[in-house]
Amino acid sequence: MSSPSPASTSHASRGDTAGAGSPPRQPVSGRHLWQQALNQTLPVMFGYIPLGAAFGVLFTQLPLSPWLGLLMSLVILAGAGQFLAVALLGAGAGITEVCVATLLLNSRHLFYGLSLLERFRAAGLGKLYLIFGLTDETYSLLASLPRSGERDDPVARRDDQRLMLRITFLNQSWWVLGTLLGLAAGQLSFDSSGIEFALTALFVVLGIEQWFALRERWPFMLGLLVTLAGLWLLPEDQLLLGSIAAACALLLGQYHYQRGKRGKQQPHVTPAPRDDHPPQDTSGARRTEHNQAPEHTTP
Repeated sequence: MSSPSPASTSHASRGDTAGAGSPPRQPVSGRHLWQQALNQTLPVMFGYIPLGAAFGVLFTQLPLSPWLGLLMSLVILAGAGQFLAVALLGAGAGITEVCVATLLLNSRHLFYGLSLLERFRAAGLGKLYLIFGLTDETYSLLASLPRSGERDDPVARRDDQRLMLRITFLNQSWWVLGTLLGLAAGQLSFDSSGIEFALTALFVVLGIEQWFALRERWPFMLGLLVTLAGLWLLPEDQLLLGSIAAACALLLGQYHYQRGKRGKQQPHVTPAPRDDHPPQDTSGARRTEHNQAPEHTTP
């Protein structure tokens, strides 16, 4: 009886080890994912509910049906853009002006989507909702998540996408809940001064969490320095757009600098000279010379 080849033996041992020692990874239960998403979104909840309530209270001051404010939180979910819409509508602006202003204000979300494009790509139809619900706070949470879904592990990758969907859904739920409370409270008379500070406090908490979650902190410091410089150099109405443009320009410059530096460190390999002339076949001539008899001369 012939013995198995080394290759087949190695393949069989790997198969036995994978089957017995490491069973197939099971998906994480939905209950555990909901609990994990709830823990992740608790800081956002404490900011979104009062902030959504502030939006609801302000919306009740417009000569519009309160249900339109709830509809905005359900189908628009623009955050600061909704506050801008309330201010513009209160000043008598038209729908076109509100749409253009909101688009310019939320244009920063384009950069958010680019950085999460790879993680959203395999989410199927769920990526449409992930793109829709990508607010500042949701982006901060999703960017801070560890990459548990390896490319060669479809189960872990699917769990990662399920967790992102739950985080996005819960964040919108907190905003909608706050809007409902604000629309109800807007029918009452009370002093609501200072409630808008919830947005500032929320960004401070999320910034601290990102500081501890990021491995490379120099982009964080760069954005902070650019913003501080913009406070001195830019008008107040151009601070946000100017700071984002300056930070992106500096980051792109640093990327090209590092790329060129890595290219210089790689050893330069000189290609071998190319011979455009085809090699000559001299074997026939050699055979002819070998077959020719030597000439003998008679002394």
